[in-house]
Parts: sequence; C-alpha cells; structure tokens
Amino acid sequence: MLNRLFRRDKHDDSIEYEYKPYDTLFEEGKMFPPTEELERLARYERGRLLYEGDFSDLPKRAQLLLKDTPHADRLNSLYLAVNLTDIIIHKPADLMFSEDPSFESGLDAESIEQERLSSIVEENDLSALGQEIVVGAGIRGDAFIKSYFNYREDFSELPYVPKGVQMESIIESQDPSTVFPELARGSKKKFKAINIAQIEWVTNIKGEEEPFLNVERHLAGFIQYRRFRLNPSPRIVTEYKVTQRQYEILEEVGTGRDYDTVETGVPMNLIRHIPYKATDTHWHGVSATEKIESLVYAVNDRLTQIDYILLKHSDPTAYGVDLQQVEMTWGGRYIPVRDGEVAPSYMTWDGKLADAMKELETLINLIFQVSETPQWLFGTTIGNAGGTGTSHTDGSAIKARFMPILSKVKRIRTSVDRAFRDSLYIAQLLENYANETGFTHYTAVYPKIRWRDGLPANEKELAEVMQIRTGGRPTIDTKTAIKHMDGVDDAQAEAIINAIEEEAQGDKLSQPEDFNKFDPLAQEDIEEEETNEEETEELDE
Repeated sequence: MLNRLFRRDKHDDSIEYEYKPYDTLFEEGKMFPPTEELERLARYERGRLLYEGDFSDLPKRAQLLLKDTPHADRLNSLYLAVNLTDIIIHKPADLMFSEDPSFESGLDAESIEQERLSSIVEENDLSALGQEIVVGAGIRGDAFIKSYFNYREDFSELPYVPKGVQMESIIESQDPSTVFPELARGSKKKFKAINIAQIEWVTNIKGEEEPFLNVERHLAGFIQYRRFRLNPSPRIVTEYKVTQRQYEILEEVGTGRDYDTVETGVPMNLIRHIPYKATDTHWHGVSATEKIESLVYAVNDRLTQIDYILLKHSDPTAYGVDLQQVEMTWGGRYIPVRDGEVAPSYMTWDGKLADAMKELETLINLIFQVSETPQWLFGTTIGNAGGTGTSHTDGSAIKARFMPILSKVKRIRTSVDRAFRDSLYIAQLLENYANETGFTHYTAVYPKIRWRDGLPANEKELAEVMQIRTGGRPTIDTKTAIKHMDGVDDAQAEAIINAIEEEAQGDKLSQPEDFNKFDPLAQEDIEEEETNEEETEELDE
C-alpha cells in the first residue's frame, strides 16, 4: 500500500507522453532513484543475478509450491542451478570481436586524420570495450558509452600531475543503472538530456556516513554538475521481485567545482546509447536474459527435483521376515512382516524418471531456440538438437548453418556500429577543441568500420569463385588483400608492402655481368683490351 502512495499513475505509453517544462529528474523533495525508473532498474538487477548465477534472491518455483510441506527444506538444501545465460550472452560478443574490426577515415594512410583516428582506437582498446558493452547489453538490454577529455590515469592522490602526461580523448563504458535519460518533447526515443547519477557515502567529522547524490547532466554542448544530500534512511521497495532502496532528496549542496556548467565544444551529447534489441515503443532495449528468465527457473527446478528423486530412492525401504536382533548393514529402513500380515504399500504415481529428463531436455532446447543460438555451437547437444555442426566444410554451408546466430550478431552490430562511429567522431572534436599549444589541429572525420563475422572462411573457395567470375583477372590489389587477410589498417598494410619489396630486392638473383659491373680491376682489363685492339688496327693500316 505504501508503494502505491509514492507511485504516480502511469500513462498509456502507447499513445501518450509527458511534458514537464523547467523540471529535471532530481530536485529537493523528490526520490532517488525516480519512482518511474524502478521497474527498469529492477530488470537490470534480475538480469545481473541471472547472468552471475546468483539465484539466492530470485524465485524458486518448486520451493514456493511446496513451502508448507516437509519437502521445502530438502529442496532448498539440494537446489541446483545451471548458468546457461553466461555462454549464451558471450557468444555474440565473441563472434563480433574475435577478429578486430578496422577503422578507416577514408583518407590517405599517412594523413593526420587517419593517424589520429588509429591512435584513438588503439589507446581506448575499442575491441575490448566492444566485447564488454555487448555482454553488458545482453545482461540488461542497454549499454552506454561516454566520451570525455581528461587524464587517463587518476592523479588525485598526488600533489601534482607528473611531467609529460597529457590529457586525451577517452571512450569508456557507463553502467546503465547510473544513467537516467530525459526524453525530448513528443518523442519516446530521442533524448534531450542524459543524467549520470550516483550515490556517494561520505564520513563526516562525527564518524557517521552520509549519502550524497552526484548528478552529471549531459546536454548537447554542455555538462551541468549538481550535488544533493539524501536522507540516510531509505524506503525499501520489493514490488519488482528484487529489493530496491529509494532515498529522499533533502537539499542541494555545493559541488566543490570551480564551474558547475562546462562547455564541451561538441554540438552533440557525449553519451551514446546501445540497445541489445530495440523496438519503436520505448527507448530502452530488450535483454537476452528477460526472454529466457522463466525457462532458466524451470530448468533449475527440474534439475533440483531430479536430484531429490535420485537421492530419495537411492536407499529405499526394505521389508521381509522379522529379523529380531540381527544387525542390519544397509542404510535404509527395514519393515518386518510376519506370516499372514499384509505388507505395507504406498499410493504411487507411475511417473518415470525418463519423463522428467525429457522435460529437462525440452526446456534446455527452448532456451537455445529463444536465444537464437544453435546448441551445437558450444560443441555439444542434448538429444536431437540439430546435429553437432561439424559436417559442413564449405563456406556457404557454414554460413547457412550459422544463420540464426549471424542474424542476431548483425542486429546487435547495427547499434554498436553507430555508437562507436559517433564516439570516435566526438573524441576527435574534443581533442581539437580542448588542445591549444603543441597540437596540430585537423578536421574531424566520421569514420567507417569494417566488421568481420568471426566465422572460419574458406579462402581457396572464395578465390576460385572470384577467378571464375572475372575470367582469371586479378580482383584485389596487394594492399587491400593484406588488410583483409591480416586485419590491419592502411599504415600497417603499407609497412608490410614496403618490407616485402625490400626483401625482394635483397633476394634478387645476380647475373654474370653484375660481377664485372663495378669491379675496378675488371674495368682496367677491359680498357687495356680496347687499347690493344686500337694499336693493332693502327699497325694493320
């Protein structure tokens, strides 16, 4: 009842939207996190627990069903959990970034634009960052990356910044549970501002901890900083199947910064959103975990019940003649039966263990099917799950076999590609705006990313097809071939070509005339022969 008092009535999201001019998410008297964001944050937390295999705070259907029976405690002690979400979520990231994508400016390899683009990519290790955000988006449904200009290391514990250290453009991931977007008027997907809000616990002079809310509000071209003091006694919310804490904002306090509003010099927001699966009904994405959440619970319950049945019947009760004082060596109970007595019996359901295993197999197959991930992709299958995937060797057959997971990877890659290109463009604008002395300014370019699908390619088959289509003519130059085969950029490809040419010059076979070409003794002999021939001709005359 208390939760409903604090909640506002939700509008019909399909046909309505709210507009609150001059109103921000964080003001005195409001709650943090905002009440309308609790459902999204709870979904993030459930996805995280499911991915990490921490089922202590997640529903257990069998235990809830039998909570008033003696079986409940036994099921709790025997609870089994299999973490299928881990391997399912990591596979698209592995296929997308197992081979590093190449980033191109479209200009010459020696141009300053391409050099700066390659430097930003290398310094921020975008392949590792991409792996991280794809996994994070699979867990929560959303991922965010943030660009800013600062020192890469934290020098706050030092009295001064070490000599020679320069600020640089940084691209890094941002925890979605700390991001609170504000939608533009009349839109359900466009952001007018994006807030990064985090609670900081500070120990005061009395030794007590006080919570403060630090807010970083990103607008196009500007960043606003605010700080609030919170009520240390939170309100507990359990409406969305996880325990959440909501704090009241008491008052606004100083940030301690020289300027609370900073100009970025970039006419766009520095934070980019990456949904795992997007729809046109709302801005937030759909995660991989929420689609298989109930199936994972069912698999864990079935595993627990099978284990319980096997343990319960591994040492069954026996009955027979009265053994009186004879010591029994088996571990189960023994019921003595005398002549003429009726042997005890039980009302039993004739459900075989094979039926439970069949249901378990079906549930696991459904998880992989809903996840658009072939089960044989992990090197093993349960039951008849589409073969092992090892009977295909040519490129077209392999791609056809991988079609479900490749379609999923391409869908995710669409969002990652846009966010990466935006962030790289922003990083170039930031360093051109912030650097003043000792920096060669250049025109920022919007880059292009060449992706690879991560599948083993049959290069011989591809070359044969190209040769047939072109009538035996070359279809690719040396530089492009090296870039494609080795996954390098223009500068690295040119360095390889130069090294090949130098080796070719060194390995050139010598001709006989080369030995006399620069030999001074040989040259003298030639001159003497020419002189003797001339003298002979004169004598003959």
